[in-house]
Amino acid sequence: MFSWVGKLASAFWLPLSLYARTNKDESLGDDENDPLLWSKELEKHAFGEFSFAVVQANEVLEDHSQVEIGQNATFIGVYDGHGGPEASRYICDHLFPHLIRLTQENGLNLTSSKSLKDAVSATEEGFLSLVRRTCGIKPLMAAVGSCCLAGLISQGTLYVANMGDSRAVIGRLNKRKSNKIIAEQITEDHNASMDEIRQELKSDHPDDPHIVVMKQGVWRIKGIIQVSRTIGDAYLKKPEFALDPSFPRFHLREPIQRPVLRSGPSMHTRELKPEDKFVVFASDGLWEHMTNQQVVEIVHNNPRPGIARRLVKSAMVEAGRKAGKKRYDEVKKMEKGCRRAIHDDITVVVVFIDHQKMNMGIDELSMRGFNDSTSPSGFRALG
Repeated sequence: MFSWVGKLASAFWLPLSLYARTNKDESLGDDENDPLLWSKELEKHAFGEFSFAVVQANEVLEDHSQVEIGQNATFIGVYDGHGGPEASRYICDHLFPHLIRLTQENGLNLTSSKSLKDAVSATEEGFLSLVRRTCGIKPLMAAVGSCCLAGLISQGTLYVANMGDSRAVIGRLNKRKSNKIIAEQITEDHNASMDEIRQELKSDHPDDPHIVVMKQGVWRIKGIIQVSRTIGDAYLKKPEFALDPSFPRFHLREPIQRPVLRSGPSMHTRELKPEDKFVVFASDGLWEHMTNQQVVEIVHNNPRPGIARRLVKSAMVEAGRKAGKKRYDEVKKMEKGCRRAIHDDITVVVVFIDHQKMNMGIDELSMRGFNDSTSPSGFRALG
């Protein structure tokens, strides 16, 4: 009796270090009745398998995401929107088609990071054009934006383009330390909480003493936004998109003379080695509650099926603990919108790399987060 009660009582309060060592989902609670948690347990891609999960917290889901499966390449996109879903949805609809188009037009193959970088830039330009066409009817389109994390795996190399504070982290084995799994962060966080980002902003805007402001315990750019690179947020990039005082949250006292936020992604190229076992792509809703090392240990020490869902639930448990010790079973009963007080929308894609193994003849499919349907992937156009 006492052992059963003890097990039940501790089920929701295991520290994250213990989550990494348990193979039982009971430790995280039952998610069968959580309509806001979606997942693909385990699917195949060209070089292995992947697990995909999304949980909604906002009234309207602002995270959009996709996995594109090709015969010789895999594309992963995580787009963490803010101010509304329009920017993240636009990226999900346009970035990958731009990548395919630019690869074809420039006669390049998918082993070049140039096409990926140019595809992100073309998507950014396209969204600003959309804002220009619609802001007369819908002024707040100028304040809609999104982080953009795009990864491409092709011919043994990982290419990543990043804007914002979503993150790509590799889990690799350290053979010199008894095959301990080690987290290696591939991207850098473009967030004003980082000292180097604040210094970068001050260097870019030496004449603006208010370029970064501490507000309610958080560093914010112009006292408004935390991320320093985004797609969208036109009012912080071009004077023509300035919002008037009727929108006090986004009104700037002085017109901007040059872009406050940087354009263009930071690019990262990483040759995948035999000790590299998987890559975790996730929005900051995961990383604000879990460290890189905690995440890779959970992935390494648990079965592959449902591992992305396990990570999402682990973050939700930690978020509930921080917000007054709310248990998972309490959080999952909260309605969308209300749940945002506990955690953000969270998107996780775990991509396992099975070296020396190709899934020959795999279906070239496109999958999107929070959507059970699939469609043919644009990879088919590359032949």
